[in-house]
Amino acid sequence: MVTKFVLSILAIAFISGSRAESCQNPKVEATSFTSLDATVVTQIAYITEFTLVCDNQLPENYALYGEVDGKSLTAARVGQNKYQISWTEDTAVARSGVHKVSVLDEEGWASLRRARRTDPNASIAPLLEIQLKHPGYYTGPWVNSEVLATALTLIIAYIAVHEKSHILL
Repeated sequence: MVTKFVLSILAIAFISGSRAESCQNPKVEATSFTSLDATVVTQIAYITEFTLVCDNQLPENYALYGEVDGKSLTAARVGQNKYQISWTEDTAVARSGVHKVSVLDEEGWASLRRARRTDPNASIAPLLEIQLKHPGYYTGPWVNSEVLATALTLIIAYIAVHEKSHILL
């Protein structure tokens, strides 16, 4: 009876220990995408997809989290060692330039949350950091074609009426 109990505790400790295993010497390959056309959308989408390779074997359910400009994000597993972090921002606050995506494992995420309880501006060294470059978005031409057509029509009509009055005089 005691032997089964000890074996149960050892099994739980082994499973817990393997879950808390951290990625050793992470190597990452990332690609990023952003919305570039904001003529019909109200939010800009940012997506970074990355492959994480570690020296040690990671569990199948290895969870990763992300943080961008103070926003907490969860990394979605999209394949073998492939993850994706995505978020949206309103076009009014979306900025062009480089966005730093800090990627943390469960251990780092828990440490960051603990540190933020006492200091909201606390930071922790991430497992890895991905640079997402957003060149900006296009909101359309400065003058809509309808306005330009109306203005040209009015100018041509004014010139025609003005020239007609000179001819009749």
